[in-house]
Amino acid sequence: MAVRVQVPAELLPHLRRARDVADRDYAEPLDLVELAANAGVSKFHFLRCFAAVYGRTPGAYLAERRIERAQDLLRATNLTVTEICHVVGYTSLGSFSAKFRQLVGTSPSVYQAKFAESGAPRIPGCYVFMHGLSDRS
Repeated sequence: MAVRVQVPAELLPHLRRARDVADRDYAEPLDLVELAANAGVSKFHFLRCFAAVYGRTPGAYLAERRIERAQDLLRATNLTVTEICHVVGYTSLGSFSAKFRQLVGTSPSVYQAKFAESGAPRIPGCYVFMHGLSDRS
């Protein structure tokens, strides 16, 4: 039987701050210790409280943000799957592809090809690399 964690109300803004860091810095090599430090609690307490409040672990939340951003880039740019893998914070194409398939239900290449067929204009990859991503400063 799972034990339900009671999260103190005064901890919620701190958890939100850590979630905002994951949203903003998803492409950086974030880990549990760094996110917990942003919330001002131990990594174990942070893990339990974050999962209780948001319904997923910080690692799962970060992976979802990265894959969501990868979906945007696969639809809108002419970057390769490997380039997108690195842009969203993965260091291994295999890990990226496996997580993408797990969350989206198809491989990144098939997903990209599906949107390439629609004929929508794509943002050149050189522009993305020169000017950065729209959600980053």
